[in-house]
Amino acid sequence: MDVIEYLMQGDPAIRWQVMRDLTDAPADAAAAERARVATEGWGARLLAEQGADGLWDGGTYRPGWADEERPFFDAWSSTHFSLQSLVEYGLDPDSPEARRALSLVRENARWEYNGELYFQGEIEPCINGIALVVGAYFGEDAAPIAATVLGTQHHDGGWNCWEENPATPGSFHSTINALEGLWAWEQRTGGSDELRAARRRGEEYLLERQLFRRKSTGEVADLRLTMLSAPVRWYCDVLRALEYFRQARPERDPRCAEAVELVRAKRLPNGLFPLENTHQGPTLFGLEDEGEGFPSRWVTLRALRVLRWWDAG
Repeated sequence: MDVIEYLMQGDPAIRWQVMRDLTDAPADAAAAERARVATEGWGARLLAEQGADGLWDGGTYRPGWADEERPFFDAWSSTHFSLQSLVEYGLDPDSPEARRALSLVRENARWEYNGELYFQGEIEPCINGIALVVGAYFGEDAAPIAATVLGTQHHDGGWNCWEENPATPGSFHSTINALEGLWAWEQRTGGSDELRAARRRGEEYLLERQLFRRKSTGEVADLRLTMLSAPVRWYCDVLRALEYFRQARPERDPRCAEAVELVRAKRLPNGLFPLENTHQGPTLFGLEDEGEGFPSRWVTLRALRVLRWWDAG
């Protein structure tokens, strides 16, 4: 199978990233393909789901129909995760469609937790990390979120959504979200010594654990960390962590090696990589018909660019 040809048959969100990251296409050609995200496929469909009030599915973190008084876990149809998806698709932040969508969010979206506007943030680092990525990507003033992320780091270098005591252990999930946010904000603003120091400590949290093992025993901390997922939502897995280090530490830290080989071993005979873990929850629409155990364009794109980075050294 010609893997690149297969990937290029996918959504514009996939195609432009394949051109940029796997084929070294001319920048103007990749940019032209990227421009289609706003008007075709998943990007256009998701933009069309935004309400006149700036919200997706009637809420900021939870959709408007969610009843917080009843048992409820995750939904991926609200504003927060829709914005995360638009970043993942690579919607051009300077496009008219992006500017319109973000102006509505900026003026109207408020967190259910504290009533603050979206780019003021809330308290949980896994949520704030994603929101900080969104703010950095779309050029919004998310400095309050960055400050909150820095202020919620734990003593071990990690972050933890469910425990505010900084002496308690961090978690893989909260830490990868916080790190992605700090990295994006640093790229956007130039960062600060405080931010860089916090980011390095957070990176060490993951690296000391080889991205998926317990520091205390060396055991796999959670089997889901070894499984490839897309979209990632707020969850950590080895591929997401490697994607982070591909950008933040391109010099290749040897403590990533085991995770790289774990990903490499998942390649199917046809050259593609499978979707292994779907994060369950309501969505506005499905992305193709990729099911667990079957080849995934998203996962394949991300795995191939990680391996290309690692093998180039």
